[in-house]
Amino acid sequence: MYRVLASRALRAKSLCETSTTSPLASLTLSRLNHSIPFATVDAEELSGAHPAEVQSFVQGKWIGSSNHNTLLDPLNGEPFIKVAEVDETGTQPFVESLSQCPKHGLHNPFKSPERYLLYGDISTKAAHMLALPKVADFFARLIQRVAPKSYQQAAGEVFVTRKFLENFCGDQVRFLARSFAIPGNHLGQQSHGYRWPYGPVTIVTPFNFPLEIPLLQLMGALYMGNKPLLKVDSKVSIVMEQMMRLLHYCGLPVEDVDFINSDGKTMNKILLEANPRMTLFTGSSRVAEKLALDLKGRIRLEDAGFDWKVLGPDVQEVDYVAWQCDQDAYACSGQKCSAQSMLFIHENWSKTPLVSKLKELAERRKLEDLTIGPVLTFTTEAMLEHMENLLQIPGSKLLFGGKPLKNHSIPSIYGALEPTAVYVPIEEILKDSKTYELVTKEIFGPFQIVTEYKKDQLPLVLDALERMHAHLTAAVVSNDPIFLQEVIGNSVNGTTYAGLRGRTTGAPQNHWFGPAGDPRGAGIGTPEAIKLVWSCHREIIYDYGPVPQGWEVPPST
Repeated sequence: MYRVLASRALRAKSLCETSTTSPLASLTLSRLNHSIPFATVDAEELSGAHPAEVQSFVQGKWIGSSNHNTLLDPLNGEPFIKVAEVDETGTQPFVESLSQCPKHGLHNPFKSPERYLLYGDISTKAAHMLALPKVADFFARLIQRVAPKSYQQAAGEVFVTRKFLENFCGDQVRFLARSFAIPGNHLGQQSHGYRWPYGPVTIVTPFNFPLEIPLLQLMGALYMGNKPLLKVDSKVSIVMEQMMRLLHYCGLPVEDVDFINSDGKTMNKILLEANPRMTLFTGSSRVAEKLALDLKGRIRLEDAGFDWKVLGPDVQEVDYVAWQCDQDAYACSGQKCSAQSMLFIHENWSKTPLVSKLKELAERRKLEDLTIGPVLTFTTEAMLEHMENLLQIPGSKLLFGGKPLKNHSIPSIYGALEPTAVYVPIEEILKDSKTYELVTKEIFGPFQIVTEYKKDQLPLVLDALERMHAHLTAAVVSNDPIFLQEVIGNSVNGTTYAGLRGRTTGAPQNHWFGPAGDPRGAGIGTPEAIKLVWSCHREIIYDYGPVPQGWEVPPST
């Protein structure tokens, strides 16, 4: 089934044409390894008939395990990847490796500063590798195999990763550690502020962006002088395993990063025993709050996002706004932490064909090109049950979708649902806390809530926004400056798009992406995000003297 998806034949032909031909056509992996020197899997061949194995990496060595987590192909249910997971008896090497890193890190402004240049060089080489069409295609296809999304979405993830690496080539890594100096109170005194690493750190990332999230956070940690232990959701960790091999090929010192495959219980044991100085967690709010307690607050979070979009009173470019709403809600089958979860429509928009256009756009999504696909953390039954609960609210109705996908072989452990939208009256949303909690429950899939507000009901919209717990992304679709001022001034979300082309999704490398309103909030992608998450402030006050001529010991104070 996989081979017929998303016009793959043409791209597969291109990949083969750029590879060195083997005398034996059956030696596909040999051709791949000759063409892509770091690769140990073939994304095109990966299947039940040609399974792959994923290893962990610790203390400079790749290691296997007798404990395997066998993953089912999300498109047909075949066992196709064996992840060698470390269990609770095998944690000691990872604990020891982290413990060997001092609190002052692998480098800092006073220690091994040449490593800032090393990481500029590594970024240059890695960016060059990702710029090669065959390598970019390799990662895009590997992403598709484990987190099915359209080729355009998968390739976009690779592109953003490459651009991030290009942003930190040459001297840009050491510029992250730029210091400042302030004149002192007397001759010989100056205070200097420095960005200082934490030393041993851990990174835990989810399934939905198998390359972009872990790679950007990993490199940010390394740039600032930390030694990270990286854990990626086992469902997709094969992508980052291959990226680790690419980084080693590009000169990453093998002692600088450990990479683990394990279940959550084992990783929690490592966190408690190794006592990392900082942990970056991207994932569910429930796990985030548990880790915040376990780690005594030494954590940065980019957790769940029930993200909203408000359409203002000025109606224009209906086709474009409808398309962007469809992209925000249903691209990657809604499995983005920035996906549009609730759409507030001003009554002026209700007089346009916006909703009917949304329905048309949603209905053109199909499994064949993976513009809709498996939902990896919610079953079909769970999403339908949530929909039925919503439809019990007075005045609610199904706008479109609401049915399981047909004619597929997606295993039942995953979800398969048509792009779905449920309308709920805004008055009912705010009627009581139980209803509000039901309506704002995050469904990490192709599912959104739609509501309408009248011109005098903007305070109700703002009240709904104020009650939300997660404040990641948002969009205010309006070119009315007074309306923008009102909504932006009364909301919190850390990454907010404002204007006619406002969207909720989009985490490119050129702007901050992260939540606001929480001191534990983490960012990603920009110099500001890297410095915030992966370094702390250290002040060093130089006081050389001279001691004033004729100085005498003063009275006690």
